[in-house]
Amino acid sequence: MDKIDAFIKLLEYELKPALGCTEPVAIAYATAVAVHTLGGRPDYIIAQCSGNVIKNVKGVIVPNSNGMKGIEAAATLGAIAGDPTAKLEVLSSVGEREIEEAKALIKKGFCTVVLKDDIPGLFINIIAYSGRNSAEAALIECHDEISVIKRNGEIIKNQDIKGADDIDSLKDKLSVKAIIEAANTIDIKRVEGVLERQIRLNSEISEEGLRGTYGSSIGRTLKKLYDWNDVRVRAKAKAASASDARMAGCALPVVINSGSGNQGITVSLPVVEFALEEGKTREEIYRALFVSNLIAIHQKRYIGPLSAYCGAVSASAGASAGIAYLKGAGEEEIAKAIANTLAIVGGIVCDGAKASCAAKIAIALESAILAVQMSVEEKNSFLSGDGLVARDIERTIESFGKVGKDGMRETDIEILHIMLEND
Repeated sequence: MDKIDAFIKLLEYELKPALGCTEPVAIAYATAVAVHTLGGRPDYIIAQCSGNVIKNVKGVIVPNSNGMKGIEAAATLGAIAGDPTAKLEVLSSVGEREIEEAKALIKKGFCTVVLKDDIPGLFINIIAYSGRNSAEAALIECHDEISVIKRNGEIIKNQDIKGADDIDSLKDKLSVKAIIEAANTIDIKRVEGVLERQIRLNSEISEEGLRGTYGSSIGRTLKKLYDWNDVRVRAKAKAASASDARMAGCALPVVINSGSGNQGITVSLPVVEFALEEGKTREEIYRALFVSNLIAIHQKRYIGPLSAYCGAVSASAGASAGIAYLKGAGEEEIAKAIANTLAIVGGIVCDGAKASCAAKIAIALESAILAVQMSVEEKNSFLSGDGLVARDIERTIESFGKVGKDGMRETDIEILHIMLEND
């Protein structure tokens, strides 16, 4: 498979629609699959989750739940109203009756949550019980591909989540140089559909976030207090407002990147806003989004889907690459924009999905925009030896990835403990 074919497959795999924050929705999805496998309404369920999943569900509102938070809410709604065929849009058809029923079941202890230690960052295993029968469904390191299904202890499905596509081998083809070369030469019609969907869905939830009062209203605050005629303000505010709405349970889908709606928002909306400001064609927008999305995916291959490293950082570095590409920058300037972004905000901690994610997105994008101005307009960049900045962009990306995955592992554990103590 050549690189362009590989990159198209990656975009199709990674850029999926999801309703609400992906961790609670993934719990609802796994629960819906377990209940379907059981063959009827369970008497009770057990949700076994990794610390990172618990951290990311604790403070975020479950979509279509009328304000409910937490694993119990996500799993219970998935059990009584989830559509297992809809994957990350599993809760799209929940109504008021199901919400009230879920609240009553939660009070009765219908769902028990168990923290699983020493397992992958993204681990969800739902066990549903009805009389003497049981069924299980597990998600491991992927939000929407069930890895294991069991009924009464018998394994029905046990497969590698990457399946025949071998996603890791596709990611091995990624590099800044290869991504830019592909963006310059690809027949853009081959990715037009997936990228246009990203623009449409993420723009719709952004506009909803600006209209309504969601979370801490970071996007609305930026619009109110700063010059709306400044594209830099709009780029930050529109991404932040989409996160405001999403973290507050808005029932509009977003197109994710690397398993995260916030990353999908961050990597796309600022690029679109700069493109519109500069009068770029639709084709030019698609090519820039091709760059921004793949640069973000490239970084996350070192970090993994969940860690203590805030995903807004890698996504904003992707956005910086896309914006620089729009401005006609070449490989060297784009590489410098990525490195500059990482040098400024690399290491922001992830303390779970919640309202403040919108503010982290805004701050990360402020740095991304500065990084582009440094590299493209001022021909300036941080140098090798400035912290984790290395002699070339690939080593720089790998260095920050190692910090996110390995260096911050103990930080991740401590964050979870503190969050649980603060309950």
